[in-house]
Amino acid sequence: MDGGIALPFEKARRRGAWFGRWVSVLIKRAFDLTVAVFGLILLSPVFLFIAMLIRSDSPGPVFYRGLRAGKGCKPFHIIKFRTMYERPESYRGPRVTGKDDIRVTRLGRWLRQTKINELPQLWNVIKGDMSLVGPRPEDYQIALEWPEDVQREVLSVRPGLTSPASVVYRREEEQLSNAQVMDQYLLDILPSKLRLDQLYVRYRSFWLDLDILFWTFMVLLPRVGDYAPPENLLFIGPITRLIQRYINWFFVDAAITFLSIGVVGVIWRWYGPLNVGLPAAVMVAVGFAFLFSLTGALLGVNRISWSRASMFDALDLLPAIVVAILVAILINRLAGDLDPTRAFLPEGMLLVSAFVSYSGFILARYRGRVFSGLFMRWLAWRGAASGAQERVLIVGGGEAAQFAAWWLQSGFTTAFHIIGCVDDDLTKQGMRIHGMNVLGKTDSIAALVEKHDIGLIIYAIHNITPEQRQSLLKRCAATPARMMEMPNILDALRAAVRHERWQDGEQPEVLAEMLDEISRGQINAWLSELEEMLEDGDLEHLQERLHYMKKVIGQK
Repeated sequence: MDGGIALPFEKARRRGAWFGRWVSVLIKRAFDLTVAVFGLILLSPVFLFIAMLIRSDSPGPVFYRGLRAGKGCKPFHIIKFRTMYERPESYRGPRVTGKDDIRVTRLGRWLRQTKINELPQLWNVIKGDMSLVGPRPEDYQIALEWPEDVQREVLSVRPGLTSPASVVYRREEEQLSNAQVMDQYLLDILPSKLRLDQLYVRYRSFWLDLDILFWTFMVLLPRVGDYAPPENLLFIGPITRLIQRYINWFFVDAAITFLSIGVVGVIWRWYGPLNVGLPAAVMVAVGFAFLFSLTGALLGVNRISWSRASMFDALDLLPAIVVAILVAILINRLAGDLDPTRAFLPEGMLLVSAFVSYSGFILARYRGRVFSGLFMRWLAWRGAASGAQERVLIVGGGEAAQFAAWWLQSGFTTAFHIIGCVDDDLTKQGMRIHGMNVLGKTDSIAALVEKHDIGLIIYAIHNITPEQRQSLLKRCAATPARMMEMPNILDALRAAVRHERWQDGEQPEVLAEMLDEISRGQINAWLSELEEMLEDGDLEHLQERLHYMKKVIGQK
């Protein structure tokens, strides 16, 4: 079987990603043009004043045009206010300016410190040579010396008026001595700047651009300029956090609440009169969403990455919705006491709406897994999915098998299709466990491989004797299917706990009880912790991760 054949779901995802990137480019360009045009109009009196100062400070042109590397390493001329004396030595000196450079004029030094000399690059933005945010344009000759892969990645986007590296190295000239300015720049500063530029290219988004503009403005303020934002806040700044964690979810929750109140209201009217009106319903929906979002933010719900959340994380929404519904009922009662003539929502309807809203909140946060799972189920029912995916048979029906099934279904949904599992436990025969059908016992492996055209066997049994294990492995190897053995991660975790607890004098009875509790209650949390590593197939570093978890468990 060819597991690399793209399914309709994967093709749709790729088309959606391409369309999203195309829309992002249009939004970025429209934003750049709007800000640059209005910026030049508003700053034109300032530009005229700066031009007069430059003329009076030293002879020469007002603007400096330097050759820079643009998108695709295409050269262009960057425009700045002139900050150096118009002399031959100014052009023959180092391509980078250091501290106390004698080529810089007195006015030019102030223009560089305040970054006002960079403002004419708004014209480069309008022309399309640059963007408001992007990797800072490097001297063309220096850019040609970059490593090929770095040059290809950094110059895959338009250079920017500001960038994460500009925020970090806003006082670059003060870090460079005039004696060895080029050596210091190329060895000490440039590698770090290129790394930041690469990170920007990989994580670029409209919200990231707004964060970089925000940090650029903040670090130029006199009293705030000494603050150096850490890298995580630099690339996921306050605007991105506000939009992604709060504003987006507020509008989603408000829409879900309004829809829930509408649906419950229609059903409620079948059993009695209900004359609330659209304005009151909208006000209740927005108010409830605000209460829920505020309570959730205070309780830390917004810090959960819902695309990688476990099912237990859904319980964290309960306190927020309970508080929100209690406050909503209290406000509803107070409003009714103040104005008995107006119709308000019945408390029963509020409670039902809250339950429906809670279901909608969960569905919205787990929508990716829910819809992709339903889609794959539909394809499997039609027989379309199994024809394009690698067919998998799992040997075992215990925790290791559950781990293997979870791994395949969460990280490789479009590449693998689990046909079922085999297990010698008679109580499991004909049952469905961990989302898999038990197709038979281990002595039927060869027949099942032939019948279902199995391409991959995953061995996931570890609670048997070494002789039984060798026999099963030989049985699997005798089939034409490829075989993979799932590491015994859970037993390794338990062994780590057993070792630490036994050293601390823990009694065997207490230890057994504790291990049993771990297997029941914490397995999903551990699986979530290992998700990213397993999705990448990085099994080599699995022992390192387990060693770390061993230390954590030993401290509890």
